[in-house]
Amino acid sequence: MRQVAFRDFRLQGAKALGKLRPGDAVILSGRQGPAYFLIPVEPESMEAQEEELKTAMALAAMRESWRRAEAVGLADMTMDEIDAEIASSRKESTATKKRSVS
Repeated sequence: MRQVAFRDFRLQGAKALGKLRPGDAVILSGRQGPAYFLIPVEPESMEAQEEELKTAMALAAMRESWRRAEAVGLADMTMDEIDAEIASSRKESTATKKRSVS
């Protein structure tokens, strides 16, 4: 997979992409490093590709959530602890709504 700078893509997009083989994906990067995938579309299966892309993005978001949970020590919570946390949050939310209505 090739990496292309945003600046090069913006200024010479066709030239930057012209060096690719059909079906190759590109990583667009900026000063902070890689930022986006540029993925070719297959018109005959575009809906399926979109669903696969959404699934891949959801899995990536879930992995990031797990990583953050582990980093702050929440990965080992039991279901009872999770349920208690949810109940507490809902109770807080309800109390806040009641105060703002009064």
